[in-house]
Amino acid sequence: MALQLLELIEKTVAGMGYDLVDFEQAARGLLRVYIDFLPQDADKGYITVEDCEKVTHQLLHVLTVENAPYERLEVSSPGLDRPLKKAADYIRFAGREAAVKLRMPMPDAANRKSFQGVLHAPDGDKLKLEFEGNDGLAMLEFSLADVDKARLVPKVDFRSRKA
Repeated sequence: MALQLLELIEKTVAGMGYDLVDFEQAARGLLRVYIDFLPQDADKGYITVEDCEKVTHQLLHVLTVENAPYERLEVSSPGLDRPLKKAADYIRFAGREAAVKLRMPMPDAANRKSFQGVLHAPDGDKLKLEFEGNDGLAMLEFSLADVDKARLVPKVDFRSRKA
C-alpha cells in the first residue's frame, strides 16, 4: 500500500511541476510530503508557503478520491539542509557542500562512516565527495546503496547587505 501511495503522491506532485524529495508515513495517519522545484526550475529560489498550500490542496483532493488511508497531511520544503535521496540529487547539487553518512565504514578512508565535503558529478553509478582527509584533500567514491543519510550543508550569511 505504501508503494501505491508513494506513486500516487509522486505522480500528483510531478504533474504540478514540483519534485517529490521525500515522503513519510508517521504515527496516527500522518503523511509528510517534502517538495522542491524541479532541477530545471531551480532558479526560482526556495519553496514558499504558497507552493506548499497549492500542493496540499491538490493532494487532499487526490487522496480523498483514491480513498487513501491518512488522517493528516503536511506538505513542506526540504529545508536548507535538503536530504539527498536520489542519484539525480547528486548530479543536481554537484559543487555544493554535503554531509554524508554511510551504512558501513570505508576501509580506504580510515574506516570512517561520516564525511563532509564537496559533491562532484557522479561517474556512472559512483557518487563522489571530496573531503579533507588526514593527508589533505581526498576523494570518496561510493554508491547510493552505501548511503545511510546525506544532506546539503546549509550556507547562511547573516551579514547585512549594506556594505
